[in-house]
Amino acid sequence: MVYLISQQGWQEITEAVARIELWRFLLAVALTVISRLAVARRWHILLRSGGVDISWRTSLRITFAGLFANNFLPSTIGGDVARLAGALQQGYDAAVSAASLVADRLVGLAGFVFTLPIGLRILAAANLTAADILPLAGLAAGESWLGRMTQRVRKIWQRLIKTIGLWLSQPRALLEALAFTFVHMLCLFLTLYILLDGMHDPLDFWTVAGLQSLVYVVTLIPISISGWGLQEFSISYAFSALAGVAPANSLVLALLLRTLYVLVSLPGALALSDVLPGMAKAQPLLTKLDG
Repeated sequence: MVYLISQQGWQEITEAVARIELWRFLLAVALTVISRLAVARRWHILLRSGGVDISWRTSLRITFAGLFANNFLPSTIGGDVARLAGALQQGYDAAVSAASLVADRLVGLAGFVFTLPIGLRILAAANLTAADILPLAGLAAGESWLGRMTQRVRKIWQRLIKTIGLWLSQPRALLEALAFTFVHMLCLFLTLYILLDGMHDPLDFWTVAGLQSLVYVVTLIPISISGWGLQEFSISYAFSALAGVAPANSLVLALLLRTLYVLVSLPGALALSDVLPGMAKAQPLLTKLDG
């Protein structure tokens, strides 16, 4: 993130932010809140359909504690550990609660599968130069990026087979969970679309959807804290190199999205103390199930 900021003049960044009207930022906040509520509802549906008698208020409280933890604990599993710890503290079935979290991630991934082909088509048509490919080569340092993603997809498929069996007899629950994934995705894509338009550097909605789907896949690589830096780099690179957005605007877009995530997750700090006592027990349980 420091590198990205150092590559742009502060004046350009300040001007890009200044071009965004207040109503656009407030609308982006509202869309991010709806997105987080949709994510919470998705997990709630999976828990309830798995036989866990949890109230919507409790699901919401635990989810926001997880979202808050997700911004500060290593890898995206940090938020899942917090959610599982909250479920265990409430006395809910450990196996079903852990399995529901894996299923929650898989349903979330399934949603982006629908828009990923758009991003892949943009990537294939980008006609990247050697200089453009250099940042991707940096991600591939040490172990092949393609190899890592192949291994991760294989693990995801194996987890899908092991985990989804509990919900196969309840296709309605899976479809409802997927529907809330689409709500989350719609809010995310609209947020990016509105902010870009506010910076006078617009892209059409489906281009935004495709590019953000590519970013989502890249941030699955567990090499940072909740995608910090990796998400910002991926958004800045994808929107500028693949879609022609001004580098300063794409960087501002990435930083504003992170700001929105952190801002909306702040209420979860009030519930984090409720889940902390169970995190030591939750970590090995979720890690074992997660494979």
